[in-house]
Amino acid sequence: MEIKVVRQILEWNENCHDELQQFLKSKNVFMINVMGSPGAGKTTFIMKLIEELKHEYNIGVIEGDVYSTIDAQKIADAGIPVVQLNTEGACHIEALSIKHILEHFNLEELDLIIVENIGNLVCPAEFDIGENLKIALLSVPEGDDKVEKYPLMFTRANAVIITKFDMKEYFSFDEERVFRNTLSLNSEAKFFTINSLSGNGVDAFAKYLREQMSNYYGIM
Repeated sequence: MEIKVVRQILEWNENCHDELQQFLKSKNVFMINVMGSPGAGKTTFIMKLIEELKHEYNIGVIEGDVYSTIDAQKIADAGIPVVQLNTEGACHIEALSIKHILEHFNLEELDLIIVENIGNLVCPAEFDIGENLKIALLSVPEGDDKVEKYPLMFTRANAVIITKFDMKEYFSFDEERVFRNTLSLNSEAKFFTINSLSGNGVDAFAKYLREQMSNYYGIM
């Protein structure tokens, strides 16, 4: 499948997030923003999630990267429509860039758009991009102190996913510390753990996402 590559548009429109949400709602398209550090397992998680949902929903992916198309190629090889956003040094994706990227999708044929944001625990948390859900990924090898170090990411996330949970026995990682510190900032956050190799745990997040999408579409 062809990968379309576009460049980040570095202009700020404070109303663009709200405009995008209204536009996507008019098209019955739900969008999630997947954030996390480089190596946290964002692309692996997205591919596992697509495998879980592809028989129920038509899915498109916006793949953010500073320069390369490596991760986008993995998505394209799975037969999923994907647009690569190269930020060329910028550490986040902005709403206006998403607005222009949407022109490359046939939104009439999509139910869900997954945005893989730039690998970073700081900048992406600061920018709304029209998403319906913000998802923060934290891998076990990164350590359990990241909520204290990068509070904004976890304050704004609707869901926090601990990835590479199958590696916990090799690291001193206390998931309860992550949960406790996140809840002190964000009492509404939902938590999930995922074994990245096997994909165990993705089904629980997929169930949560289905519920959010059902509420969005007004399905009881």
